[in-house]
Amino acid sequence: MKILVVGLGVIGATHGYLFQKAGHEVEHLLRDTSPKRGIKYLSVDLLDGRIDRQGQAIKDTYRINPCSQKKYDFIFVSVSRGQVKKVIEDLDRLAITGSLVLACGIWEDRTKLERWLSQRDYLLGYPVAGGNLIGNRLACCVFDHFMLESEEKSRISNYQDLVKLFNSCQIKLEFPYDMLEWIWLHMAINAGVISVAGCYADSENPSAAAETVMNSARLLSQVIKSIRETAQIVENRGVDLRHYRTELLPYHLPIWLSAPLMKRMFAKNLLSRKIMTLHSNLPDLLFICQKLYKLGQERQVEAPNFYRAFQVCLEKWYN
Repeated sequence: MKILVVGLGVIGATHGYLFQKAGHEVEHLLRDTSPKRGIKYLSVDLLDGRIDRQGQAIKDTYRINPCSQKKYDFIFVSVSRGQVKKVIEDLDRLAITGSLVLACGIWEDRTKLERWLSQRDYLLGYPVAGGNLIGNRLACCVFDHFMLESEEKSRISNYQDLVKLFNSCQIKLEFPYDMLEWIWLHMAINAGVISVAGCYADSENPSAAAETVMNSARLLSQVIKSIRETAQIVENRGVDLRHYRTELLPYHLPIWLSAPLMKRMFAKNLLSRKIMTLHSNLPDLLFICQKLYKLGQERQVEAPNFYRAFQVCLEKWYN
């Protein structure tokens, strides 16, 4: 299949690498002004959880092929900080077509998405992967599944080809009740974690904050309290949390039980631990928290632990 990956971020590069290794034709769309435009190869340091749940260490090279066509089977979009609208404008300007797979944190509602996307075929997804990209070195983790909108709710005609694409990469698909709501909830859970971890972050070594939190049952207790509150914020937005009981179960257990269990899980599961420490893009992380904070304040949702932690983060990083 012909796949276009927009940009050269961690998620796009990770999945582009997986698609290419599975034998697909993968190209990247980079702006003329992008500092990454001259990169021809990436050195890949992957902790691969597709076969081994603990992760198999792989070192490889990923060839970056520039966009050379106008029509693709799929256009893979994973952009940070609400840049989806700009991506659509660029694709329209360049007259590039293909079924859009929006695999990023989206805070907009369906009405706004439909307005941005106009007549384009698209569906929503969310990667279970992460890492960082520094220079031409991609350090990443990938799990064995990918969250995807169900076929009956999607707007693409080649849905089964997308299923085949992920199957060829040994990635299983999981289908939440509502993909957009699931993304909002996942962003809320991330905001709960980030807000607490950010209180202990060091600008010289941000990944150390994640290690600090994962090693402390006391701090994980704070994380759980914060997540409970951020979940209430998205519930206030209209998300029926009863549809996402599985995702929220660890945070509904008594804290005296759930915090030690989370600490033990992080101690034993190298893949989960690694993905927590690799993501250190501060603007991207704070964007997630800002969205939850603003919505909670506007709707007067009681979330004292989350608000307090986020305010500490802002004072720490911007004063």
